[in-house]
Amino acid sequence: MSSPSMVKDRDNFQAGVESGLVCQNLEAALAFYVGHLGFRLDMIMPADAPRVAIVSGFGICLRLQLRSALDNGVAPDGSASTAINPLGGQSLDLAIPVIERSIIKRAEGKAEWSAGRAGMHYRDLISDRVGGFVIASQIRIEHGGPVDDYVHYHKVSLQLIYCRRGWVRVVYEDQGPSFVMQPGDCVLQPPTIRHRVLESSAGLEVIELGIPAEHETWRDHDLSLPTAMINPHRHFGGQRFVRHIASDAIWQDAAGNAASFRDIGISPATGGSASARVFKLNGSDVATASIALAASAFRFLFVLDNLLQLNPTEEQPLDLSMEDACVLTSNKPCTLTARTEVEFLEVCVPAI
Repeated sequence: MSSPSMVKDRDNFQAGVESGLVCQNLEAALAFYVGHLGFRLDMIMPADAPRVAIVSGFGICLRLQLRSALDNGVAPDGSASTAINPLGGQSLDLAIPVIERSIIKRAEGKAEWSAGRAGMHYRDLISDRVGGFVIASQIRIEHGGPVDDYVHYHKVSLQLIYCRRGWVRVVYEDQGPSFVMQPGDCVLQPPTIRHRVLESSAGLEVIELGIPAEHETWRDHDLSLPTAMINPHRHFGGQRFVRHIASDAIWQDAAGNAASFRDIGISPATGGSASARVFKLNGSDVATASIALAASAFRFLFVLDNLLQLNPTEEQPLDLSMEDACVLTSNKPCTLTARTEVEFLEVCVPAI
């Protein structure tokens, strides 16, 4: 019997796919075809709750699809019908949906964790994912040690990872040796950059934001990481890789002494398509701290620590607790207020 054939990209072999199989349990199907028969996993989606996978071997390709995926917006070719411009470019050039009213996801819903790719567990941070435009997830790995990951890439327009708790060792194509992300560190993963999660501490938690909400994860069977070449200025899909190290960051004043922020640095790397900042509000029992945020087409907030009051224009004030997430009303200014020292993550599309 010949060795399994390798499929690099669905676009390159679509006409060669011989069979599509509907299964009740995708994990069990992958264990049979990959673990028992010797096929190779080439693609899986979505990462937070896999419903579709492509495997190849012995001259054939198979698409494995959960029966439930047929009723959840996955097209017959295995792609998500809600996917928007999956390869992006220097400008995301996306039709950003108009958000009529702020969308809140409370931390009390933390019981809503699902098993995802490579042994990771996911909690969805944006209800309905704004019609498939975006996904934000709180991702955790409960047990420390080596991670059951492989060299892979994502067909995305935008993707960033913010380390919330613990540490994780990762490696990226053309970016040198592996490195450890500590709390507060962040990376911009440009479209199709090959990478791998190597190991983590117990209780690792990261915040991940990606556009579109459902996108393909492809395995690269040929590339080994780290690569011999180091090219930090290389563009992938019109974007550059960014590694933001919190301990080296420069905090800038905002709203006088009431607030400060550190810029993650993704705006120049994405051609102004997106920005990310971490804010601190220096409130106290005797002095309330406030900051006014200009209008934005899309703004995502995640409260990293303590309590925050949100005052969206034409809406009632909203109290946000630690690990609450929010997508603000489109193109409306907003004021944030705190009576404690509060820290939160902000991601905007396009860049602020």
